[in-house]
Order: sequence, then structure tokens, then C-alpha cells
Amino acid sequence: MPMDKIDLPDQFFVREDESADEHFYEVARFTTHIDDETISNLTQYYREVLPPSAKLLDLMSSWISHLPEELNFKQVSGLGMNSEELAGNKRLDEFHVQNLNEKTILPYDSDHFDAVLIAVSVQYLTKPFEVFEDVCRVLAPGGKCIVAMSHRLFPTKAIHAFKVLPPAERCRLVFAYMSHSGKYENIEIIDRSPSDADPLWLVVGTKAARESVL
Repeated sequence: MPMDKIDLPDQFFVREDESADEHFYEVARFTTHIDDETISNLTQYYREVLPPSAKLLDLMSSWISHLPEELNFKQVSGLGMNSEELAGNKRLDEFHVQNLNEKTILPYDSDHFDAVLIAVSVQYLTKPFEVFEDVCRVLAPGGKCIVAMSHRLFPTKAIHAFKVLPPAERCRLVFAYMSHSGKYENIEIIDRSPSDADPLWLVVGTKAARESVL
């Protein structure tokens, strides 16, 4: 069974370094955080599920979004912590700099995006339930939230849960982020790990369609 918010200890969301995140992300890091083969598997998943007509939000973005190069999406927005990295991301049509650990409300209209992507960064959220609640707000009905995870992290900025839980439990934790709001449906955990590279786990939820007024 998925975890529930009320079952989670407060220390799950504590970090070794609780100083302002702006200081940590002040210097741009133009590097990848998973192996090339793992990136390829993530790109292939995006290729399978994201239509070219989609409006996308790359949340907790940086200088690369891992999107298929041959697909020109209708819109790709980015939100992250370092303006230099975001400006260097050639897939973004526009971007915002925002610390989600301080401000969990996203600067976008409701029901706007067809998919919200969070790639190898969910482990840094200290208020994940609030963030995933607002992610659902900005998704169009039927839109997908796609969270990609691996095993690498910045240990001083990752929440305690991601440093102590085994992979299956980390996936269940992200499952709980989505399920607690009651607004996501068909939440699934997918393993797309290469045989000889960094692992890749996906947690994917769909925003429930509006109830009929008839």
C-alpha cells in the first residue's frame, strides 16, 4: 500500500544543510547527473508518452531537459534555481527562477500544461505535498506528472528520506506525494533502468478529468 502523509515522520523532510538554497545553487553546474544510457532511456520514455502538441513544464529544471531532439513541442516552460543554467537550456521557450522550498505556488495558470516533468530532483523538495498539489492545479485534466528518479543526489541538500529509504520505498514516497491530494489517478511506478548504468525509476500520475456537470 502507498504511504500516507500522516504516517511519515517529520525527520523525513529534514536536510543536513538547511541554509538558503539560493546559496547552494548560486553557481551554475553544466553537468549531467545520470549516465548517458540512463538519459537515453528517459528520453525514450518521453518520446513514447509526450505528443508534439503538448505544452510541457520542466519543473526543477536546469540546462538540459532530456527531451527528444526531433520533437518540437507546442510549449516548453522551465522553472529552476539557477538563471544561467535555465538560460542555457535550448529547449525552454521561457523560464522562471523560483525556490519551491520557500514558495510552493507555481507562477502558471490553472489547467495549462499537458505534462509536468520532474527529472532526478524530487529528492530536494522539503514541502512535496504542497508542491504536488499545485502541480496538479497547473495540469490540464488528463495531463501527466512524470517524476524520474535515480540514486544520485547532493547529500547535504537531499531530504533525509531519500538517503535512508531503499529504492522501492522512495518510489512509494513519491506515489504518496501524488495520491494524498486525491486529484491524481492511475498512478504507476515504472522501472526503466538500463542493465549497466544508473537506475531509472518513474512515478507517473494523471490528473483526474473533471466530473460531468450533466
